[in-house]
Amino acid sequence: MHTDPDTLFDRLWESYRQVTPSAERIHKILGAEEGQAIVNDHIALRTFNLDPVRLDALAEHFLSLGYRQGGEYHFEAKKLYARHYEHPSLELPKVFISELLVEQCSPELQSVVKRLVEQVRPEAVAADDFLYSGRHWQGDYNTYRELMKESEYAAWMAAWGYRANHFTVSINHLDQFRSVPEINQLLKAHGYKVNASGGEVKGSPEDLLEQSSTMADRVPVAFADQTVTIPSCFYEFALRYPKPDGQLYSGFVAASADKIFESTNAGS
Repeated sequence: MHTDPDTLFDRLWESYRQVTPSAERIHKILGAEEGQAIVNDHIALRTFNLDPVRLDALAEHFLSLGYRQGGEYHFEAKKLYARHYEHPSLELPKVFISELLVEQCSPELQSVVKRLVEQVRPEAVAADDFLYSGRHWQGDYNTYRELMKESEYAAWMAAWGYRANHFTVSINHLDQFRSVPEINQLLKAHGYKVNASGGEVKGSPEDLLEQSSTMADRVPVAFADQTVTIPSCFYEFALRYPKPDGQLYSGFVAASADKIFESTNAGS
């Protein structure tokens, strides 16, 4: 396990950046062109609820760095369960980890996912680099397409494995951009597609959290039998509002997160 959170997030960013060229470009637009300091609000990780890769196993990497469990979230239609984790030092990003409830899926999907997960060595899950280690299994393109029919989430995992599914710019830390629509306008002006599922702005001041995201980049991935261009990862933007005690809300809104998951949908 990493002893230093900054190193872990740097490595996660490096692995994410390699398959999300738009994130690096947007980072540069905000930083170099707009002169904004970019603070990461949170990252998200995906997994399956099977040993040895359950949500708890991924969370251990953060708990060992002093993170604590925050809220839990249920996504019944997508058959997902999630929790978020935060660090007592508010300078460190929050972490949102979800897992597919495999037993709720079809027997066909269950058997494919079990076959993939059986290829993961338990010691690999505890290794320093696990959270940005990519795929630990072999799978062909047809398997990906079959999974996609039932669960975009499972198909994404089969193709990409372990890496940050997104990083998130904290709008609260930007000087020139004070709202989600302003950020969306900047993205669109530079030719990026904003996730419009449920509206381009997810959440509201009443929810204490507003979010938006790009649609995932499409990049080539090497399957066992062929290389195909498919959706990879996306960049998210979050604006948090103060709670009655004056502290910024640090949780997530399930209805909004549900729509954010769709940033990796292939059909969009």
